[in-house]
Amino acid sequence: MCNRPVHLKDRRNFLRLAAVSTSATLLSGALPSLANATSAAPALPKPANDLSPQLALQRLMEGNQRYADGVTKRHDFMSEREVLVGGQNPFVAVLSCADSRIAPEYAFDTARGDLFAVRVAGNFVTDNGLASLEYAVAVLGTPLIMVLGHDMCGAVAAGVKAVKDNARFPGKIQGLADTFKPSVNKVLKAPGDLLENAIAQNVTDTMARLTAESSLLADAVAAGKLLIVGGVYKLHSGKVKMLG
Repeated sequence: MCNRPVHLKDRRNFLRLAAVSTSATLLSGALPSLANATSAAPALPKPANDLSPQLALQRLMEGNQRYADGVTKRHDFMSEREVLVGGQNPFVAVLSCADSRIAPEYAFDTARGDLFAVRVAGNFVTDNGLASLEYAVAVLGTPLIMVLGHDMCGAVAAGVKAVKDNARFPGKIQGLADTFKPSVNKVLKAPGDLLENAIAQNVTDTMARLTAESSLLADAVAAGKLLIVGGVYKLHSGKVKMLG
């Protein structure tokens, strides 16, 4: 039996071969055999969601208009559950506030499998939220991202108080309030209502961060496969006011 020591090069070769072997094993279980493979692409769960970014935005805003007018569609959730068992292809991903008054699926009159929702108080970018949006675009083929703020946002209001009054908040809320300080400072001396301006600025800054912090999203935008837009939901009317 050879007791030759394992050198660094040998170890690297072993790890590389092990990785290839593991990948092959996983793929063999996950993919059909070549004999049974066909050239036809798998059918989309919801073919109507296969849209260009511009048409996706048009459909989204038409849904919001129906919602605001109180004439939303009747959705057949039972049949949609069956269709979506094997997959999903949402036509929009929405980064919105966790506020209980903001329900993006309702606000845009969408059904199951239409809207990929990422929600956090203040609708700002976290690492996990960004990864979720990347998944929607890269894996699910989503052509549109909407960053959705709303008026009278308590999270952004905490940021305003942290800047203006040096307010302190309990637990992790302080860190949340600090997140909005850059946006608040940008509009601190702007005309108009400070909170409204800060809410809109936060949406604008968040949109910019999506492409600045994700080359995946930036490349999709550059290729014309993705559109990133922003809006502010009005609590009284239910209308979404587009920004920019």
